[in-house]
Order: sequence, then structure tokens, then C-alpha cells
Amino acid sequence: MASTELTVGQLAERSGVAVSALHFYERQGLISSRRTPGNQRRFDRSMLRRVAVIRAAQRAGIPLAVIAEAFSQLPADGVPDQADWQRLSAAWRRELDDRIHRLEALRDRLGGCIGCGCLSLAECRFVNPDDAARGTGSRVLE
Repeated sequence: MASTELTVGQLAERSGVAVSALHFYERQGLISSRRTPGNQRRFDRSMLRRVAVIRAAQRAGIPLAVIAEAFSQLPADGVPDQADWQRLSAAWRRELDDRIHRLEALRDRLGGCIGCGCLSLAECRFVNPDDAARGTGSRVLE
């Protein structure tokens, strides 16, 4: 085994991510490996950084599809440089800022809704701000 490569078990141990999750990430195209003549996976050490970014992005609520799209813009055969990571983080920062704004608006309206006492999903300004007939059932809070 080359000194720059890790087995799936070593990658799991070093990253703190379960082997099954690493296999899932690989199926999703987020990380990659090569196969040995004995059909064992070998991961370049640069995959440690990718796994760390995946985990951090997931903790921030960034969907795997968005992570995959960002990773598709990074070099596949080497370690991304500082400019690559800055570009990626700038795009995610915009998404996180938007999510924070929506959550703050939701938080600020939530207290008023609980206190209003209307108890009507059809007329509630919180779940149905434009008082529009949209069918039965609960509404998406946006």
C-alpha cells in the first residue's frame, strides 16, 4: 500500500466517520477510492479533508446534493487549494446566511402565532400569510 493511501478502516478511524457512511459518500460521488488487485478500497489522504468538509457542512444543514455540486467543481485527482476552498465556503456562506434569515423570521413570527389564539389553519397569518385556499392539511412554513 502506498504511504499516501488509507484503507476504508483507517479513513473511518482517522475521520471519525463510520465505514458504512464512507461507502455511502463514495456511492454519492463525494469521495473516491481506487481498488487494489485484491479488490480492496484505497483512499488518498486528501479524502480526509473532503470527509471533514462533508461532516462540517452536514452539521451546518447543507444537503449532500449541494455538497456534491460544490465538490464537482474541485479537482478530482489532487488536493484542493486555498482558492478552491474559499470559493466553496463563500457559496455555502450565502446559503447559510439565507437560512439564518429565514429561521430568524420564523422565530420572530412564532411567538405571535402561539399568542394569537386563532386556532385556525385556514386563517392563520403564520401558516397561511395570504389567507389563500390551498387545499386541506398542514402548510409549509416559509
